[in-house]
Amino acid sequence: MPTISRNLLFVLTALVAGGLPEIAAAHVDDPGFAGGFVTGFTHPLFGWDHVLAMVAVGLWGAFLGAPSIWLLPVVFPMIMAFGGVLGIVGVPIPAVETGIAFSSVVLGALIALAQRAPLWIAIVIVGSFAVFHGHAHGTELPNAASPIAYSTGFVIATGLLHLFGILFGALIGWPAGALAVRSAGAAIAVAGIAFLIGIL
Repeated sequence: MPTISRNLLFVLTALVAGGLPEIAAAHVDDPGFAGGFVTGFTHPLFGWDHVLAMVAVGLWGAFLGAPSIWLLPVVFPMIMAFGGVLGIVGVPIPAVETGIAFSSVVLGALIALAQRAPLWIAIVIVGSFAVFHGHAHGTELPNAASPIAYSTGFVIATGLLHLFGILFGALIGWPAGALAVRSAGAAIAVAGIAFLIGIL
């Protein structure tokens, strides 16, 4: 892997895994930040069910290659934003949490089993799950929040999680890397099952 990619992967890992969420969390209770950009940005990072699914989108896109590698991470936040609007205006969607957990199961399994799909099918799968994730964000939007700032925050955080998945998925070109990517997919699927049955 090129040095730049290794360095970027290291930085993103540090941000997503610990540093940035902890820094941002210190501001969540501040009236100047509550319900705004920082709250929106950190919200996806604190829910492992969201984190795993968003990373999985990037991983699967990297596995599928162009144009999926860039199109899926664009489709997901766009449709997630639509789902967020549905949540904000109160349009009910049944079994949202189940849909979120199931997204990790399905996407993780697709990666673990090295399943390829036509672009349109991949978009339908990713887009369908994005609605659930977006709806959850929308319904949890604080009453005093700035919807634009909050939405911008969680879309950017989602994009960074996708990017992390893409960078990790770039290892697919090496035999050991392919095993690592598929193993990550299996771990995501197992975690999704744990979310479904209430262990996590």
